[in-house]
Amino acid sequence: MRNEKKKKKKRTWLKVVGIVVLLIILGGGAFAFSVWNSLTKTVDTMHTPIDRNTDKRTKDLALSDQEPFSILMLGVDERDGDKGRSDTMIVLTVNPQKKSVKMLSIPRDTRTEIVGHGTQDKINHAFAFGGAAMSMDTVENFLDIPIDYYMKINMEGFKDIVDAVGGVTVQNNLDFSSDGVHFAKGTLTLNGKDALSYARMRHDDPNGDFGRQTRQRSIIEAVIKEGASISSLTKYDEVFGALSKNIQTNLTFDDMMDIQKNYRAASKDISESSINGTGTKIDGIYYYIVSEEEQEKVQTELKEHLAIK
Repeated sequence: MRNEKKKKKKRTWLKVVGIVVLLIILGGGAFAFSVWNSLTKTVDTMHTPIDRNTDKRTKDLALSDQEPFSILMLGVDERDGDKGRSDTMIVLTVNPQKKSVKMLSIPRDTRTEIVGHGTQDKINHAFAFGGAAMSMDTVENFLDIPIDYYMKINMEGFKDIVDAVGGVTVQNNLDFSSDGVHFAKGTLTLNGKDALSYARMRHDDPNGDFGRQTRQRSIIEAVIKEGASISSLTKYDEVFGALSKNIQTNLTFDDMMDIQKNYRAASKDISESSINGTGTKIDGIYYYIVSEEEQEKVQTELKEHLAIK
């Protein structure tokens, strides 16, 4: 059981760049040059800078100095004619000194102030109102920590990424059907279309949104595991193509190289957590209410991890 947990901890996005780069270096020759060119082009395509101001940092973050940082991962359902909402919101705080990463899942229905919109609403509506920038501002305000980076994953196109790595294998602990597909308990190997259905199901899960978050994390972890394998490197064009179409981030290529170089040790200890609250209806609309005590508890834990006094 302990070995299984250790394996799970290693399946993080932080390792992907490092493993790919290592394989490129070891590969040498024209193949390595081709992969490197594709990687840099993919990161350039994914790079989408955001112009925003924050008072949570008194000076610019320096990745080269191994300063702790945070990133907001947004799983967004973008469909034709709909800007979409961030159905998955995960905040990662990374501390190389403590050699650890904390992953906090924020329930999509959490009621909070939508910064820049002047309303109290579900936290995932921030993306629909103002995109990644408003999501970052709102989460930053809710957690009272700086949100340095974001990574937006288009869940509709996520099936392309799953197919590009040759499918994924997950451990399913709930027997259910969704979109005409039956997902039995146990080990499942899923293609892109089925993985998307598996990750989206919520209403038939006794754990509701928390159950869906768990499945979405398992799919993301499985994609990272497959994407970092040697076999996936042989089809790098397909993998990089899927990534460039479906991921946006304000991380630059140099940022990613700094993270790979200076933060590798942090991947040795990854812990996952969620926010406790209660569900209630206000004016007929369901919200997830987080108490001030719980909010302050989470804020304190993240501030300590980011070395914020």
